[in-house]
Amino acid sequence: MTLRTVLFLFVLAAAGGARAAAPAEHQCLIEPYRKIEIRSPVEALIDAVRVERGSVVKKGQVLVQLNARVEQAALASARYRAVMEGQVRTADARLNFAREKHRRRDELSRQNFTSAQDREEALAEMRVAEAELVEAKDNRELSSLEAKRLAELVHQRTLSSPFDGIVTDVLQHPGELAQTGENARPILKLAQLHPLRVEVVLPVALHASIKKGARAEVESEAPLRGRFKAAVHIVDKVVDSASGTFGVRLELPNPTGSIPAGVKCKVRFP
Repeated sequence: MTLRTVLFLFVLAAAGGARAAAPAEHQCLIEPYRKIEIRSPVEALIDAVRVERGSVVKKGQVLVQLNARVEQAALASARYRAVMEGQVRTADARLNFAREKHRRRDELSRQNFTSAQDREEALAEMRVAEAELVEAKDNRELSSLEAKRLAELVHQRTLSSPFDGIVTDVLQHPGELAQTGENARPILKLAQLHPLRVEVVLPVALHASIKKGARAEVESEAPLRGRFKAAVHIVDKVVDSASGTFGVRLELPNPTGSIPAGVKCKVRFP
């Protein structure tokens, strides 16, 4: 059953009750702003889960640490190769020697003390030495790029929170194998509770009167009773012709997290 269907049933029940709701009062639901499942981008063993159900988390906070010892070793090797000087210095010394050899053969050739073939061979040796120096520098640059790639792989082994929120469930634990894909079991579930979403279904006759940014009063039902100020965030542009209704989403500030999500409510528009 969809959220729109649930809300429409609320509207019908309220309309058919012994005590009808006031004309400006509409049934609604208070929902988390967003709910996500934390899955692993790679298949790896879980080393640590640093939160538990009910934990309040901040954006960027580390939630899960996957095993990354193999990738860290490869990263250390690549970083070392990226700064090694031996191959470059050897190629540079060989090039300097080849250049000097070519210079001497060129002078001797001009004075007819050596053949043109010797001069050409020295020139070829110099060109080969130049290419070897370029290759040595290229190898060092490739090692640097490989180190960056491996650093990203290591980074993927640390799963962080994408927003401030709360852990609603922990489904996997250290020692288990985290798998990839939409069908894989998530490790954690998170919900963002500030702001909250207030979903309401209204009759189509009100469509022209509800504007984005409009203020409204939300009254929550059990287990928490209170009245709060909210603002219209989304007004559906497509009307449900079968029920003659359209959806509206309001944003309800909840900086302290004192308003629970998942409760029924009533909304009144001025």
